[in-house]
Amino acid sequence: MNRPTRKIVIVGGGTAGWITACVVAAESLKRGDGAVEVVLIESPDIPIIGVGEGTWPSMRMTLQRIGLAEDELIRECSASFKQGTRFRAWSGLPGNSEYIHPFSLPLEYSDLNPAKYWLAHGSSTPFADLVTPQARVIELGLAPKQAGAPQYAFTVNYGYHFDAGAFAGLLHRHATGKLGVQYIAGNVESIESDANGDIAAVALDTGERVPGDLFVDCTGQKALLIGAHYGSPLASVKDVLFNDRAIAVQVPYAEPGDPIAPVTLSTAQPHGWIWDIGLNSRRGVGYVHSSAHADEETALEALKTYVAETSPGIDLAGLSYRTIPFEPGYRESFWIRNCVAVGLSAGFIEPLEASALVLIEQSAAIIGKQLPRDREIMDVVAGRFNDKMRYHWLRIVEFLKLHYAVSAREDSDYWKENRARETWPESLREKITLWQQQPPWHDDAPRLDELFPSASYQYVLYGMGFRPRYGATGEAQDERMRKRADEVFHGARMKAQQMARLLPETRELINAITNRAAA
Repeated sequence: MNRPTRKIVIVGGGTAGWITACVVAAESLKRGDGAVEVVLIESPDIPIIGVGEGTWPSMRMTLQRIGLAEDELIRECSASFKQGTRFRAWSGLPGNSEYIHPFSLPLEYSDLNPAKYWLAHGSSTPFADLVTPQARVIELGLAPKQAGAPQYAFTVNYGYHFDAGAFAGLLHRHATGKLGVQYIAGNVESIESDANGDIAAVALDTGERVPGDLFVDCTGQKALLIGAHYGSPLASVKDVLFNDRAIAVQVPYAEPGDPIAPVTLSTAQPHGWIWDIGLNSRRGVGYVHSSAHADEETALEALKTYVAETSPGIDLAGLSYRTIPFEPGYRESFWIRNCVAVGLSAGFIEPLEASALVLIEQSAAIIGKQLPRDREIMDVVAGRFNDKMRYHWLRIVEFLKLHYAVSAREDSDYWKENRARETWPESLREKITLWQQQPPWHDDAPRLDELFPSASYQYVLYGMGFRPRYGATGEAQDERMRKRADEVFHGARMKAQQMARLLPETRELINAITNRAAA
């Protein structure tokens, strides 16, 4: 029977569940579709993993879409501003110890490929420093906007760092208090099926039976619906991305007024890399590594050494470390019949470049905007959803592997094996081969919904020290075009100088927002 979609049941809370609930409910309210009911079931016994503390700029649009004030996020989630990622010790080249991948595109990027001119004439200056003023803003530890700017407005593009547990709590209150989402606490004991194979209802340990028309699986790595019930297998990518463990720790600041880094810090290690995320009240630090290349004791000791070196004045004895194992991969099918997986149930790979939350946002936006009005339409939406998500996962795997593939590090088997061409996806092998004669540009990220624009490939490629086999020719040697490129680069320098004078430090902006939010 072609039944209408009247009730959406989200199984699982956390960031994935509550973002989905908020987005779907907000889109339903915009349509004036009062017949659509959104219910979220959350286990009271499962803690939030809480590692996903970094976002992309897309989170600003998501929060605006659901009607959540930015000041509220800053105040309640210990949030700060993220302008990109600073990579340390990744290249393995002497004199090239770090580089920045900023969130802002190079100036006039739509019709000027800056890499051509940088390679031909200006490669003595770090690539990001030459093409965008944001690199200088990051170097100075400045905020992405002035204190008087409207909420979500920006001078340079930004996302957030925040406490993931507090963020889920904020979304919970917003969803139930302002968007009409119904909340049920309980554990799923069984799943009931219709004769046609759809999920009819979930039965809880409270004795309650919750029927629905569309079920969203946000049950984390357990994947109770999409995996355990429907049997969608996990397509492993461990042969490409080796990391399968993370050890995380929360580190306090020595003083309440200590500077906050405006980027995620990523420091390469012999068997993985360490993230360092500055929140308002603390830092979130963790070592992502490969268990095939380092045992637990070795990884923990490396993380403790890093924390000690970067945290003067902190009592390290009181810190609590926790290990988070994961299987790097994604579901072969994300939407089966009337069940769709979002978040960890759909898949997970290492948090390099913070791709996990943006996939949650993308999934929730599709479900909310294209919510199937009836069962027949659902099959069409499901097919397109599966195609889109599969494409995104493949591009993420390719882009993350780029960071390892072009490294010159040879200090361990981990890096040597990561550099081996046979561990690269075929699409990446083709791109790197082509980039020996021409820099990345729009053809390398042709879709409007690309997660990583071609500029991101440039920031990583040239930040890592990659140089093409063949020198620049043609347009890069044209005097008129070279003059235009010089004008654009000069404009970036002038903007950087202006921003250096006008933008506050990151903590100064956060304090101003917190004070006005509390007033």
